Amino acid sequence: MPSKHAGLEVIAVAALPILVVVLTLSGVAKLAMLASRRQDASGVSPGSLSRLGPAALVPERFATTMTVLCATAEFGFAAGLVLVDHPVARWPSVAFFAVATYVLLDLRRRRPDVGCGCFGEVSSAPVGLRSIGRTVIFTAMAIAVAVENVTWAGTMHAFSPASSPSAVFWLGGLVVLLLALSPEIDAAVARLRHRLPCEQRPQPAARALARLKSSTAWRAYVGMLEADEPTDTWRELCWRFFVFPAGDGTDVVFAVQLSGRRPAVRSAVVSDGEPPLPSLRESMPVSA
Repeated sequence: MPSKHAGLEVIAVAALPILVVVLTLSGVAKLAMLASRRQDASGVSPGSLSRLGPAALVPERFATTMTVLCATAEFGFAAGLVLVDHPVARWPSVAFFAVATYVLLDLRRRRPDVGCGCFGEVSSAPVGLRSIGRTVIFTAMAIAVAVENVTWAGTMHAFSPASSPSAVFWLGGLVVLLLALSPEIDAAVARLRHRLPCEQRPQPAARALARLKSSTAWRAYVGMLEADEPTDTWRELCWRFFVFPAGDGTDVVFAVQLSGRRPAVRSAVVSDGEPPLPSLRESMPVSA
């Protein structure tokens, strides 16, 4: 049955996929933030998690739990919008964004140093009018979806080649508006402009070790190693070194490059007391 408010229905159709993507990305970003902090706990300043969004509303010892609960709720709301064809799955997202708007207003008033944490650490800038305005837009979009009873199947049909271009127009317009209201874009541009050289960028040792264990060099030597974990590790410029015992007074030293999409991995077998670096430098490109 056609809607009595055709214009609002088109807006709701364009809004639904945006809400699903935003809720999913927000949940993923929060969990990724927790995972990265767990890998490199030594690099996290005390209480830093409690300076991001919902975690700022609870005691520090509950900050991780609050972040996980928030991410889980976002995944649930996104799944409900896609999988459940009933109003009961649409109104919870309205409540979520409305509460988020109130929380951001309260944080701006009481904790001006706190970031919204909407997309994890990327949203670490203090809450401003743009963040609040964006959440208001999300709330309005969720209300439109709930009022018009827009379904995921109907949305996909609206974006088919045979459909009217109005939904595509509104989708593009809403995306542009939301990007303009996103302070995370400014932070991303600033990071690209002032990107630290590889030698100065923080890099968890666990990430380099995972890269090592998926490499050809690791598979070539794993059969002779006496331990799965390194006995020593250190960083030099843009390389992370790992030492593994290999028996008979020898060690296998691996060097993992800390930059690039496919970081290089070098290896060398050295005897006890023999410095590993000269053996590896012959096969290592100069770090830039």
